[in-house]
Amino acid sequence: MGDIIFPHLNIHIHNLGKSIEVFGFPIAFYGMIIALGMLLGGSLVLYLAKKTGESEDAFLDLIIWCLVFAVIGARVYYVLFSWDYYKDDLISIFNLRGGGLAIYGGIIGGVITGYIVLKKKGIPFLRGADIAMCGVLVGQILGRWGNFFNREVFGGYTDSIFAMLLPINDIRSMSDVTEEMTANLVVIDGVEYISVHPTFLYESLWNLGVLIILLILFNRKKFDGEIFFGYLIGYGLGRFWIEGVRTDQLLLWNTNIPVSQLLSAILIVAGVIGEIILIKKYREKKTD
Repeated sequence: MGDIIFPHLNIHIHNLGKSIEVFGFPIAFYGMIIALGMLLGGSLVLYLAKKTGESEDAFLDLIIWCLVFAVIGARVYYVLFSWDYYKDDLISIFNLRGGGLAIYGGIIGGVITGYIVLKKKGIPFLRGADIAMCGVLVGQILGRWGNFFNREVFGGYTDSIFAMLLPINDIRSMSDVTEEMTANLVVIDGVEYISVHPTFLYESLWNLGVLIILLILFNRKKFDGEIFFGYLIGYGLGRFWIEGVRTDQLLLWNTNIPVSQLLSAILIVAGVIGEIILIKKYREKKTD
């Protein structure tokens, strides 16, 4: 339990813990925030399904199955790109309480599962994906605040207006602390702080902006897939630049290439190509 400070914004949060105890059992804020994100994201999906005349039961099934395999995908992705850490202690792979979920793995697992479920329900994938990705964004917006409580997923050293001071002894993994951070330690009341980019905040606010834009487009969309590919472009753009700031990047095997940054670039390209193809088909259909 320690303080988190945004010195240039005059925000000082005192004695912020990472969990609370219920009947002697610790419950992490991270887990509660993820659960809240799932609940609110799922609620938005059901609302949009009802609004567009889709079966709420079908989308409820979609939510349940996608959540299960999104968590599995998020864990598999993280383990694959952190194999050196797990290869000598395979049992730790199943210790989710120790952390280690990657959102891109969750997206991949969720999309694959969603495609299968939607096909079985007789709902066109792109139509269902337009609805589902809005809910995914809600989960991503809230989920990053779990990283805030865990003192993780931060960026490199900065003294900018958004600089965030974290007690160095509260950092989840010291491997995320760079030499530049330790060279610029800030000491307050005898406590050493690192000054970092609050990338959790950057991504949460970026995703909020993307969600607002997509919800506006949702009410005006001309064809199925417009929102889905818009998500790929919007989220990909934000994640690409934010990933470049982070210090806890997962790297492509035997390279210094951040795998999430690479995937972000692929999402952007795929989203642009998808939008172009669908726009062309929509215009051709209008002229028929």
